[in-house]
Amino acid sequence: MTFTQTNDQTIREYIQSWQRLDVDEQLGLFWFIYKEMGGSITPAAPGASTVSPEIAEGLFNQVKELSHEEQLQVQRDLINKADTQISREYGSLGDTTKLLFWYRLSQGMDSATIIPVPPEYKLSSEAQALLNKIKELSFEQQITLFRDYVAPMGAEAKSGAEI
Repeated sequence: MTFTQTNDQTIREYIQSWQRLDVDEQLGLFWFIYKEMGGSITPAAPGASTVSPEIAEGLFNQVKELSHEEQLQVQRDLINKADTQISREYGSLGDTTKLLFWYRLSQGMDSATIIPVPPEYKLSSEAQALLNKIKELSFEQQITLFRDYVAPMGAEAKSGAEI
């Protein structure tokens, strides 16, 4: 894995604040970010033209086949770096492909093929304050933030024939 965090101190602080939220709050914040900025995130992601979208799509399709409860657990497992097959497959992806995978999950939530955020869901004041700060970042900083947030998720791939 070639995860390199940015040297931008603001972005690093925002990521740490995001990671300190409980796992469901992290997912909720991700959803609200997608709703606010999702249309522009992935097409402009650095290196998006060199990514094989089929890889992200294949992993997305595995998640799509699960029950809504299992889909939520997969997302929690990714954040918690649980040692599951999907989490290990995710862990072996490149950073931009990981970003594309989360984008596809958000699109699936939009169409309800992936468990949606409950309509009455509200962010905590801490998560809302972080969302407001993220909105103030430049587009390039936002992309870096999202990439650096999703990059360390998932479990390490196993050696040998196992994933």
